[in-house]
Amino acid sequence: MSLQLAALPIHAQYYPDNFIEKLLKKHPERFSQILQNPEKYKVQVLYTKIDRNKNNVPHFTTHGYRVNTGEYFYPASTVKLPAVALAFEKLNKLGIDKYTPMFTDAVRPEQTAVKTDTSAENGLPSVAHYAKKILLASDNDAFNRLYEFIGQQEFNDSLHSKGFKDSRILHRLDSPIGPENNRYTNPIRFEKDGRIVFEQPAKYNEMEYHAPAPIMLGKGYMKDGALVNEPFDFTKKNFFPLEEQHRLLRTLFFPDQVPASQRFNLTEEDYRFMYQYMSQFPVETSYPASYTDDYYDGFVKFLLFGATKTRLPRHIRLFNKCGDAYGFLLDNAYIADFEKGIEFMVTAVIYCNEDGIFNDNKYDYETVGFPFMANLGKTIFEYELERKRPNRPDLSRFEVQYDK
Repeated sequence: MSLQLAALPIHAQYYPDNFIEKLLKKHPERFSQILQNPEKYKVQVLYTKIDRNKNNVPHFTTHGYRVNTGEYFYPASTVKLPAVALAFEKLNKLGIDKYTPMFTDAVRPEQTAVKTDTSAENGLPSVAHYAKKILLASDNDAFNRLYEFIGQQEFNDSLHSKGFKDSRILHRLDSPIGPENNRYTNPIRFEKDGRIVFEQPAKYNEMEYHAPAPIMLGKGYMKDGALVNEPFDFTKKNFFPLEEQHRLLRTLFFPDQVPASQRFNLTEEDYRFMYQYMSQFPVETSYPASYTDDYYDGFVKFLLFGATKTRLPRHIRLFNKCGDAYGFLLDNAYIADFEKGIEFMVTAVIYCNEDGIFNDNKYDYETVGFPFMANLGKTIFEYELERKRPNRPDLSRFEVQYDK
């Protein structure tokens, strides 16, 4: 069974079919370990085929494997993609250019202020530069600054209003401040030519976003250097289910093909910006300058490339947002081969935590996660190479210049 996305309502569920499973079973050398125990690895996959008519209008057919909103996985850095879209949308509503310097103040002990950004060309923080660092190298602090600008309530309410009703974005990343302190966001101001163009006061979110039931995973976790032999509590952690991640990707890359109520209020330049930095390799940028030295091509490219450290081809681009934390490895990509005229979308998650212990820095990304992501992308890419298309797609919308 396959699903025609054009017929799906905004808040639709994807139901598993056997297309992806059959595809994986054709390659036991790649997937036998995973297929023997998919529940252990908590694998979920969504794959969308894209066929264009003679007018280049896309038609979507989506297949799912083990997709289940009720099976929790930690979304890690994949929550950063909606943060970029919502931050741009908020700026457009306020009439502020994304490159306008944004200064963050601190009014609580757990908060930190930002007055400069030495990684930016002009030395100043801005939503544009934070978004660039998120999309190029998955910078955690950059996400936290956008989270503070958007605000916890607005972040969730905006997603819910667009039909992403199961998502819960509750906290900053790589931050130990706890659930209550994450309800508070910093005061922020935008300045241009020495004058304040917008001030946002500190906020506190009084809304509660509850998980439907307690979420306890694993058999233990490390705390203050000691092992606690109890499941780890994810109940108040972020949640961004696979179906909503996949639908967000489609919304950003094919906004004309989704209901108007589900779209983000973005300009064509916003889309161009996102397409550029989602697909650009860190070495192709000048700012932050450190990215050229510190990050290899595959640093945040899991599907198809498996985070390889070798140089990647330039005619194949992953427009993606990946993540890894607590043993969960994820990627979410629109993949295009501009030479062969191939395009498709894949969203996937796999759990790589053999010992069931959290916070011990012993996760199986290298041995389980990255090989699975590389093989999954490769297997679908090979299928796409072989299948017939009614028309070669015009992918010019996604061809961007890679500079700075």
